[in-house]
Amino acid sequence: MNLNGKNIVLTGAAGGIGQPLAFALSKKGAKLALVDRDQARIEILCNKINQSGGSAIAIVTDFQATELNPDPAQTVIDQASKGLGSVDILINSAGVLDFTLFEKQSTARIAQMIHINTVIPIQLARALLPKLLAQNSGQIVNIGSIFGSIGFPHYATYCASKFALRGFSQALRRELVDSKVSVTYIAPRTIKTPMNNQAASAMLAATKTAMDDPQVVVAHIIKAIEAKKSEHYIGQPESFFAWLNGVIPSAVSIGLKKQVRIAAKFVTHQN
Repeated sequence: MNLNGKNIVLTGAAGGIGQPLAFALSKKGAKLALVDRDQARIEILCNKINQSGGSAIAIVTDFQATELNPDPAQTVIDQASKGLGSVDILINSAGVLDFTLFEKQSTARIAQMIHINTVIPIQLARALLPKLLAQNSGQIVNIGSIFGSIGFPHYATYCASKFALRGFSQALRRELVDSKVSVTYIAPRTIKTPMNNQAASAMLAATKTAMDDPQVVVAHIIKAIEAKKSEHYIGQPESFFAWLNGVIPSAVSIGLKKQVRIAAKFVTHQN
């Protein structure tokens, strides 16, 4: 699929892999509705894209329902549709994560993580789907994680949110099998972004965990979207372990014991 001229909604555009992904999509000729809660950063990003000959509009939201805006996901899709004229592709990239002992994670943070990582992508897909079905074309892209296939200690809630997103992607893809709307699930391994705090970065270094440069991940995402892949896992041996965990989870548990013990030192010290 050629992305030139496609109208794309990208969430989490101001952080993580959002910014490099936005620039890459713009270079492909896509017209963008960039969604983020950080108004200053998202407006700067849009200005840079527009000044370089691209096309981007900013949509600012924290996806929290209010009395005036009870359905923020629907509002985002409505704003994007109005600003772009139509929407061809939704890329759910916004996300939050913690490297923490589960018993130390607050009730509010657990709810926030599930809301941003799982509920909002589902609601955005639901808000956009009638439009995609009406135009008989389109693509929903959910950026998940290797941790959506491998339950890793100290990321319990994050894993739960990504497992759910993977399951949703699979179920919706099967539901839409007789339509022209595709669903793509992309699972990166660890990415070098500020989402990893000091303790997490130290743990990743100590466990010799491979970390991909954002540009590498962006290239994979672009190729997966263009190919309309059902699922795309990034990096080895992590992708193999994701498969193995679905077949022989006990083997993965044994293999992770050393890493888990190392990681525990960093998460305990952090908390």
